[in-house]
Amino acid sequence: MRVGMVGAGWVTQYHLPGWLAVDGAEVVAICDPDRDAAAARAEAFGIGARFDTIEAMLEGTELDALDICSPRQHHAPHIRAGAERGLALLCQKPLGVDLAEAEALVAETRGRVPLMVHENWRFRPYYRRLGSWLREDLIGEIVSIRFEFHSSGMLPGPDGLRPALVRQPFFRSLDRLLVMEVLIHHLDTLRFLFGEFDLVAARLGRSNDEIIGEDSAILTLARRGDGVPLSISGNLAVHGAPPAPADRLCIHGTAGTILLEGADLRLVGKHPLHEAFDPGESYQAAYGAAIRHFVEQTRSGAAFETGPEDNLETLRLVEGAYALSGFEARMR
Repeated sequence: MRVGMVGAGWVTQYHLPGWLAVDGAEVVAICDPDRDAAAARAEAFGIGARFDTIEAMLEGTELDALDICSPRQHHAPHIRAGAERGLALLCQKPLGVDLAEAEALVAETRGRVPLMVHENWRFRPYYRRLGSWLREDLIGEIVSIRFEFHSSGMLPGPDGLRPALVRQPFFRSLDRLLVMEVLIHHLDTLRFLFGEFDLVAARLGRSNDEIIGEDSAILTLARRGDGVPLSISGNLAVHGAPPAPADRLCIHGTAGTILLEGADLRLVGKHPLHEAFDPGESYQAAYGAAIRHFVEQTRSGAAFETGPEDNLETLRLVEGAYALSGFEARMR
């Protein structure tokens, strides 16, 4: 599989090692309007061809697939460009800048080419293990689910800089920040673990004037069918929290409790279990597992776990959070 990478930004430092770990697939070309960024990635990972635009890459290279890592406002046109060539497509989340654009894109490309959304969070080893515990019914009937994603990254440090904006400067320009850019991963993962949810309430907020979008979110959801409550609290400006956020998930069941703290997974109950995962290795492993899934399913013709229709379900929750909270209307 000859792969062209679209974009040479921050996230590609994790995509490219993932591709190197897959047998029978190779990134042979990369494009980015930032020539220095494309050159740096090409030289670091042995990519033979580099281009300024996707059009030039598609004309100048024989490809089987695209790995689309460009900013989300470019996802739809880049998917269309690859689909016109009949290429298999792996695209970073989300499919579009909003639900409407994504729905139109899914309708346009349905059945034409293999298309997978690169939602790698659910592929983290500790979430896969947690999923196996749930399938084994080790905590009985689920009573409630609580998820937290807190950090102090948006608070100024001793140097006056906000660590979250140092790590990912593009956060400043996002009109949809925490939910669309970050919590979208967790909504997808929670759907993977527990099934579909309906959004009941949402409250979004912004802590500072260096950003446009929201950096706090409280979401209340109910699982379809049985109404199991799910509460989500995301906040990047929490005093006392570490600058780098970590997942905290608590699942209460009639026969036990599962607690995930960062990369530490515990089950308390009749069948106590404990597994500690390496955070750095798990982070990279999720990219590798998602890419390997894309290659395997493309070759076999089987459905993707995170196909476009599945991603629309996550995007409906994301869109609902903005609509219910009225955050964007208040900002206007």
